[in-house]
Amino acid sequence: MVTVAQTPNMGGMEHPDKSDHLVDLSPWSGSWPDDDKDANFKHDVALYAKLDPLHTITNLSNATGVPVGAICRYVLAKWASAGAEALMTLGPTALDRITATIDEAESTGTDQARLAAYENLKAQLSWLRVPLDDPSVYE
Repeated sequence: MVTVAQTPNMGGMEHPDKSDHLVDLSPWSGSWPDDDKDANFKHDVALYAKLDPLHTITNLSNATGVPVGAICRYVLAKWASAGAEALMTLGPTALDRITATIDEAESTGTDQARLAAYENLKAQLSWLRVPLDDPSVYE
C-alpha cells in the first residue's frame, strides 16, 4: 500500500476528498471473454502485474530525494493525461488528416486501400518528423 497525502489546493485544483488516499497496488491477472471491448487493456494490466513498479520508484526516490508518493502521483497523472497531451502536441488538423486517411481506407474495405492508407500515413508521419530529424529546416 502506498499512502499519498493530498495537499490542500494543488495549484487551484482541489480534490473533493482532501484526506489521505490509500492505493492498493495489487497485481491483477483476471480473465475476460474474447469479445470484451477492453480485452487489450486488461491484457496489458495482467502483463504488467508481473512487475513491481515500486523497485524503480523507490530507487528514483532515493536518487532524487522526491518522496515515493509524489513520484507515484506524478507517474499516474502523467499517464492519465497522456492522451490529451498527445492531442495538443499533434493538433486537431493533423489528427483529422490521419483519421480521414484511415476512415477512407476502411470505408473502401480492400487490402489495396489499406495499403495505400499505410503509405499515406507513412508520408504524413515522415513530414511531421522533419524538424526532429533536421532541426536546421526552420533556420
